Amino acid sequence: MTQVTSLWRHPIKSHGREAVQSTTLIAGHTMPGDRVWAVAHDASSADGSAWVSCGNFSRVSKAPALMAMTATLNDVTGMVTLNHPKLAEFTFNPDGDIAPFLDWVRPIMPSDRAQSARLVRVPDRGMTDSDFPSVTICNMSSHRAVQQKIGFGLSIHRWRGNIWLDGLAPWEEFDWMDRDIRIGDAILRPMERTDRCAATTTNPETGLRDADILSVLDSYGHRDFSVRAEVIQGGHIEIDNKAELI
Repeated sequence: MTQVTSLWRHPIKSHGREAVQSTTLIAGHTMPGDRVWAVAHDASSADGSAWVSCGNFSRVSKAPALMAMTATLNDVTGMVTLNHPKLAEFTFNPDGDIAPFLDWVRPIMPSDRAQSARLVRVPDRGMTDSDFPSVTICNMSSHRAVQQKIGFGLSIHRWRGNIWLDGLAPWEEFDWMDRDIRIGDAILRPMERTDRCAATTTNPETGLRDADILSVLDSYGHRDFSVRAEVIQGGHIEIDNKAELI
């Protein structure tokens, strides 16, 4: 049986991850609380008026230390608490004064890259890498296949997924394009494979690049891992829910 093993959201794009036990998906939206904010750098024109591509933001592929961050979003107050092994715990309101946040994160940002300048959010959609509001579905068997080929254990957080499923064959998720999947009370439709970048080479515990993940993916004839899905029908999902094609 294919079922949900874990659920994750990333309140601030590339700046931390948070486990959730359950969530209620909304048709046409990203996972609630996922990539609500993104950190625009000083060379970006992003202003929160519309979705823009990931090149406008401070992100792990350019600043590996960000990968070691965890985040907790208080859904009632809107406050976000960030933790990093090299920094003290920090709590702030991403919709308020962000100068303290910029000061907090500066020590782990490369000095030779565009510097973090402001936080942006787009009403009613998360700042996903896809140009449509997406939920990323990952396959544990595909993850284990990459682990086996590279020869040592890997954290699932290298992939920054939302929904992790187990009980599938490796790479079976790539056969799901434009097919509907019921997970809990929700229905999702995978729309595209997730192309991967240098962020996957970074260890989520240390923030250091330590694994040539892209070469491993190249050996399969692609640089993809997981699928980006559109929520077709909203509904409640939780860990241990069954997932099935319909």
